[in-house]
Parts: sequence; C-alpha cells; structure tokens
Amino acid sequence: MTDMKKFEGKNILITGATGLIGRTLIKKIFDWNEKASEPIGVTAMVRSDKKAQAVLGGYIDRGLKIITADVRSVRPENVGADYIIHAASQTSSKAFIETPVETVMTAVEGTVNMLEFARANNAKGFVYLSSMEVYGTPSTDEKIDEKHSTNLDTMSVRTCYPESKRMCESLCASYASEYGVPAMVVRLTQTFGPGVEYNDGRVFAEFARCAIEGRNIILNTKGETKRNYLYTEDAADAIFTVLANGTAGEAYNAANEDTYCSIYEMACLVAEECAGGRIEVEIRERPDAAKLGYAPTLHMNLDTSKLRSLGWQPVTGLADMYRNMIESISK
Repeated sequence: MTDMKKFEGKNILITGATGLIGRTLIKKIFDWNEKASEPIGVTAMVRSDKKAQAVLGGYIDRGLKIITADVRSVRPENVGADYIIHAASQTSSKAFIETPVETVMTAVEGTVNMLEFARANNAKGFVYLSSMEVYGTPSTDEKIDEKHSTNLDTMSVRTCYPESKRMCESLCASYASEYGVPAMVVRLTQTFGPGVEYNDGRVFAEFARCAIEGRNIILNTKGETKRNYLYTEDAADAIFTVLANGTAGEAYNAANEDTYCSIYEMACLVAEECAGGRIEVEIRERPDAAKLGYAPTLHMNLDTSKLRSLGWQPVTGLADMYRNMIESISK
C-alpha cells in the first residue's frame, strides 16, 4: 500500500466517486484511516444520491461527505479540499459513438470546473485521470513513454473520447502554468478488479461472465489488439503516489508492464486458468465492429518508468486480477 501519511489530517475531494476507480480510492482511504494517527477526510462528488447510498452507504456511515452535483455544471466553491482527484468520465465505448458531443463536453466542461475548484480551494495537489488512448493506435510493440506522439484521426467519431482526454490534459498543463494549480495527469491503461459490476459492457467483464457462466468466449474481432492492464488497487496506489510525489504539469503512464498481451491471449488465459479449461475461445468477426465503438487494432505497450521513479510498483498480475474480479462479481 502506498504511504498515505502525507494526506493525514487533510481533505481529499473525489469526482466520479461511484465509479470503479472512485470507489477503490475511497476504500483505500478508509482502510488507511483505521491505523492513521489523524484520519484523512474525504468528500465524494456524485450525480445521484440514490447510487451513492447504494454504492458508498457503508462509507457515508463512517464519515464520507457527499456533494451531489454534475461536474459539467457545478459552481466552484471552497469546500475545504486540500487535494482533488478528478475521476468523473464517460467510459462506455457505445456512448462514444452514440453521444460524442456529450462525451466531449462532459470531459472538457467538467475538467475546467474541477480545475476552478482547485483554484478556489488553493489545493495542494490535483490529479486528472486520463487514458492510454491519447497515444492513438501504435502499430508495433515499441515502448510508449509520456512523450510519445499520437496518430489519432480527429475526423473519426470515436476519437471524441481520446481527443477530449488530450484537451483536458492540456487544460491541466495550462492551469499549472498560468494559475499555479498543481495539476498532474495519470494515463491509465485498462483497469479492472473487485468492484466491476456484473453487467459491465467492457471486454474484460464479458470474459469474466463467460468464465462464471461456463459460456465460450466469443470474439467479434481476431483479438489482435495488445495492451497492458492494471489492477484497481494498483491503480489507486498509482494515483495517490502521483498526488503525493508528482510534479505539477506532468503526465504519468500507469500500467502493469508484465501484463502486456493480445485480447486473444487474454481470452485464452481466462478460459484456461479461471474457467479450468471448461470453455473455449471462438473468433466470429463482425464487419460492423467499428459501429459498436471498438477501438482500431493497436499495440499499446506502456513504459511506466517515470511513475516507478516516484516509488510506485504494481503487485497484482493478470490471472490474479481476473480471479479476484470473478470472486467479487460472483457474489
């Protein structure tokens, strides 16, 4: 676990708090508080009180504060936040295609508002959660560091998501330069673990459901895309490491480099190691895959040396990520 002592006696505001990353961050804070000399205060910004009660009710009973607001329209004010983690984002690939304007505006307007929150609260640190997708679609297995260029096609509708992330990163750098906001960026690879909802539409969740239900894994493409993955707890550690030790105006890749594999290889791993060989992997290519929001085939081999230089190290491998997620969503 990352040393959270720097945050003791301080208050952290988290947006997107009912999402997978937000919930993991809150859990980590409350776990730390059980042994802390001074507890870390935490405020969750959520859109729905009902969902907050369902997802975070146990933490609310233990002192979690709630702000019910939409990051797109919330008015910045001083709420006593010493640190801010902006995790609110559209994550549905289907939505990138069906509501691209809303995807962009949620990202840009929400990030401007939260950076203004950082100014209003004179925050000591601000972390924006970005994505590996800002690098576009690399075609080789070369290592990709934070200075790597991109080949995004701005006229492709699905590019609304990674381009909005790039704009938000630029806003972070701009606020750091012009207004002195200590804004930093964490570029997460695909992240999963306990807390993923059973009906999550992303590919890793479908693989887990297949293992649980004893269904063959059906791939709608050849599964040639290769990327790294990251366990939720390791992602939370990465975020807190950057919040504590990162440099304003800088971006940091976050991934477990040892998990680099193709989607097909990952499907085989789940079938063999998590389903005990009871299921198989079938390829049934769909000509309309792009319309479903699938990203183009890519090789996203992230270099995390910059983040590791701050003292961070992932600890959970891909098979255990799946085992822990499967155990969690089976309940």
